[in-house]
Amino acid sequence: MGKRDDLIAKYADDLKNKCGMEPDMDLLTKVTIGCGPAIYNDDASTVAATQASELETVKDNYLVKKLGLSDGPELMDAINKVVDTYGRSERNKYRAVVYYMLCKHFGKEAIYG
Repeated sequence: MGKRDDLIAKYADDLKNKCGMEPDMDLLTKVTIGCGPAIYNDDASTVAATQASELETVKDNYLVKKLGLSDGPELMDAINKVVDTYGRSERNKYRAVVYYMLCKHFGKEAIYG
């Protein structure tokens, strides 16, 4: 297995054990690939959920630009719900896992068709 496969396995483990959901491995793989080289960078691979600017970046770059959603308060509500599901006290919230849960939340799996 390559490094990306190892990371996908780690993300699937987080989804199962920390978020209580059974991951769709095909979608998780596509979301991970969509994150690009950020998954290999310690800082970029995680979401700093305590920083408002970081959550704005997730909203603007992922929800609005990638998923094509209209900006509104429901986007930040969804981000906060995902962070709560992951666990606010969880130190490493992996970007691919957060994006995966947001994609599922908004039913936008077709983007990765």
